[in-house]
Amino acid sequence: MKTLAVIDLMVPLSEYATVSDDANLCDAILALEKAQEEFDQTRYRHRAVLVFDKNNKIVGKISQLDALKALEPKYAELMTDSSMRHLGFSNKYMQGMLDQFSLWAGPMADICKKAANRKVIDFMNRPTEGEYVRQDATLDTAIHQLIVGHHQSLLVTNNAGEIIGVLRLTDVFAAVFHEVKACQLEC
Repeated sequence: MKTLAVIDLMVPLSEYATVSDDANLCDAILALEKAQEEFDQTRYRHRAVLVFDKNNKIVGKISQLDALKALEPKYAELMTDSSMRHLGFSNKYMQGMLDQFSLWAGPMADICKKAANRKVIDFMNRPTEGEYVRQDATLDTAIHQLIVGHHQSLLVTNNAGEIIGVLRLTDVFAAVFHEVKACQLEC
């Protein structure tokens, strides 16, 4: 794992879906769709959109789950504590939340129309320190960060600290299990 560098597996920023921080949810969804269509079809599709500010600096990320949560703003009230996201709740409890807070109560077309204009800056995730990895870091370092942080991707930085790409869990998984398969065939 120490022979592969992050830069060998990352997706360059130029190939990733991006939107400005004044874009809305609809813009983000369209950017993701376009990036998926243009991306190398032999690789896994993108599952997130990066958000940049007026200075062209990446300031946030919107995952598919973030986009779904943005359709129903009441989730922001329910999930204020980040530790709640990882707790296991019973089906009965989750159904009670759905009913009590009238989540997804309207017709889907109405929900989508209302949410499509929500600004991405209002629901994007701002990267934490543990979501950055240097381009010259070895794969073992990146795997450790992905596992410990429960991340789907890491933002890859160059020596100047600028974001140059995205290291996706799916690409790391594919590389590692390609090696596992190769070892199995040798044994």
